Amino acid sequence: MLAAFENPGVGGNIGKCYKTAESLVLLAKQCRSTKTVQQVHTQMVVNSIHNHHNHLLSKAIQVKNFTYASLIFSHMAPHPNDYAFNIMIRALTTTWHNYPLALTLFYRMKSLSVTPNNFTFPFFFLSCANLAEISHARVAHSLLFKVGLHSDPHSAHSLITAYARCDRPACARKVFDEIPQRDLVSWNSMIAGYAKAGCAREAVELFGEMGRRDGFEPDEMSLVSVLGACGELGDLELGSWVEGFVVERGMALNSFLGSALISMYAKCGDLGSARRIFDSMATRDVITWNAVISGYAQNGMADEAISLFHAMKDDSVKANKITLTAVLSACATIGALDLGKQIDEYASQRGFQHDIFVATALIDMYAKCGSLESAQRVFKEMPQKNEVSWNAMISALASHGKAKEALSLFQRMSDEGGGARPNDITFVGLLSACVHAGLVAEGHRLFDMMSTLFRLVPKIEHYSCMVDLLARAGHLYEAWDLIEEMPEKPDKVTLGALLGACRRNKNVDIGERVMRMILEVDPSNSGNYIISSKIYANLNMWEDSARMRLLMRQKVIYCDNKATIQIATNPSHS
Repeated sequence: MLAAFENPGVGGNIGKCYKTAESLVLLAKQCRSTKTVQQVHTQMVVNSIHNHHNHLLSKAIQVKNFTYASLIFSHMAPHPNDYAFNIMIRALTTTWHNYPLALTLFYRMKSLSVTPNNFTFPFFFLSCANLAEISHARVAHSLLFKVGLHSDPHSAHSLITAYARCDRPACARKVFDEIPQRDLVSWNSMIAGYAKAGCAREAVELFGEMGRRDGFEPDEMSLVSVLGACGELGDLELGSWVEGFVVERGMALNSFLGSALISMYAKCGDLGSARRIFDSMATRDVITWNAVISGYAQNGMADEAISLFHAMKDDSVKANKITLTAVLSACATIGALDLGKQIDEYASQRGFQHDIFVATALIDMYAKCGSLESAQRVFKEMPQKNEVSWNAMISALASHGKAKEALSLFQRMSDEGGGARPNDITFVGLLSACVHAGLVAEGHRLFDMMSTLFRLVPKIEHYSCMVDLLARAGHLYEAWDLIEEMPEKPDKVTLGALLGACRRNKNVDIGERVMRMILEVDPSNSGNYIISSKIYANLNMWEDSARMRLLMRQKVIYCDNKATIQIATNPSHS
């Protein structure tokens, strides 16, 4: 039948052969291209057949022609029915990923009094999930009750995903608990929801409950989700159990499951097992390569990550933006500027240079490799910037001693950031800039601004920057007051910096307080004992100086009276 379309010389005049609605609908179902769909459409118009546009719309979507599908949809009289709305919303969500337009069509559907049904809500909620639009998800959630679909499992599963992606795991769990009869998809949706919302512990606990409560055995989706949670928790025991389960059940180690195992082992620090899984896979796609390259890069093994990247190219697997981001991170770690420049050029050739994650990784790489101008160029050329991009550039300026420029960029972020809001990391970069430049007053202002203007609770990193800033300026009592206010004990680096400042300023009072805390945090570091001893010696407090050196000898052993130090674990060394 299609021969008349594909070859006009076959079958004569199409207009003469196919005039009935039934024959044209049958013909439409066989179309495989936009051209043939348009020819059927033309014959429907010529023969005044107007009530079968759903078939044309379905075919236009099937051949993935958004413009033509939109044209058919917009000319449906008097307006599209529920079927037309549903397939358009589904296509916008799953094929064209135009989530804002999917939401718009949902509200247009409501305005035309076309009732959404169990084919509408799942894809609407998925669009909400991808946009992290909590307000729209809540509106549709309430509508579920009005149309009697609050118990529909498919809608509930997508709603769980939406709430989890919107960082509302408690709302997702409430929906899960209210499903009358949970199936494996219900459990998988909630476990994945917890994992995506950063609730790794809850994901692992629910995974354990799945078999005990409802007797379901995990499938590939369950395992991939729980492996992600194991990686976040560093739960090597459960992760290894999952691998054993996969082997025992004879499950195929495909790209998704294999990559999840590789990532889990890498995040748990077991790169040997990660590499073993990678090497055992019969086929390796870009997802698999990305998992192993990222694993090595995240564990500080930059040379191995770069070597794997070259092996990936030799295997004729094309890199994507995730690959480039991981390799750029490795380049930044070892200062591989030349390779970083090659990645920059490759990204431009492949159209990745404006991807927000690749561009941010380029900024970080150039800054850490000493090429601040290149970092600024990449930042300037970015069409869109998020918090991570602004933070990377602020931190780059701070690390290069450009405090004034870092503060100026922060002001730009506040004024024209396009929705990018300063966060914890922003202020770590800004306070670091103040430390390098000795800007005590500006540091105080920024530290106060965190809580008063941006409602951010200062973390140990912010306190550490402020202690370092005050210590360098000689404000030792104020620095100590901040240490006592810290939400947790400071690390040895912060205490060591303050102790060094006490020595420079000959402040025994604060020095003794710091040393007492150091004995709790880092008792085996001989350098701190030497600094304390010198503080006393500089003030002619010889007995205290000798006492500190004796205490040091009780804690550590010197080899050749030089730098090699061991913790004294044998009583005979005391």
